[in-house]
Amino acid sequence: MRIAKAYKGVALEGMLATWYARNTAKLHADFKACAQRIVARLPRRARVLEVAPGPGYLAIELARVGRYQVTGLDISLSFVRMATVYAQQAGVEVEFRQGNAAALPFSDDSFDFVVCRAAFKNFSDPVGALAEMYRVLRPGGEALIVDMRSDASDTEIDTAVDDMHLDRVNAFLVRVTFKHMLRKRAYSLQDFQVMVAATPFCEAEIETGLIGFDVWLKKQSAEAKRRQS
Repeated sequence: MRIAKAYKGVALEGMLATWYARNTAKLHADFKACAQRIVARLPRRARVLEVAPGPGYLAIELARVGRYQVTGLDISLSFVRMATVYAQQAGVEVEFRQGNAAALPFSDDSFDFVVCRAAFKNFSDPVGALAEMYRVLRPGGEALIVDMRSDASDTEIDTAVDDMHLDRVNAFLVRVTFKHMLRKRAYSLQDFQVMVAATPFCEAEIETGLIGFDVWLKKQSAEAKRRQS
């Protein structure tokens, strides 16, 4: 099964990328919490890929707290350049590269963990992106997709934006973006179940939150495959 989106969203380059980076920088607590959820499941020196890292805040936090070998891949050249500078300023080593989520430029079985936060709904080939995540994961490796739910209510969105502690103008812009752009592109829990079932992952563990969910995926180890055969 292939699901494709004709509209690929607004390219986050230049001034738009800068605006996005400035506002998401205020979500440091969210990036830290996400990093801690991942750290709890990974040994030190694991190799981690973040797909669509944007300004790189989560990738940098992972490199800082887990001392992982972290790579970030984003379609936006502005974000690649920006994230590279931020990593240098933070004193951590993270490799940021430009590329397509549905055609990851990495060898099979390259990473212990793959994460994608707040970007999956914008992929033009989501099933292809899932299949690529599976391919580059090592046997036994895991992936985490954090994104918005299509059934998030206006009230839930208002609460989530209030928690961001933005100024009045940016809070208004973020609310409009969530309600009239991002929610239309978001998936339901059932959508994810169908997409995952069309990939070698086959199934996912999905945890719902205020306006989004965490989708946990696992690539079976060779031993687990033998037990099933």
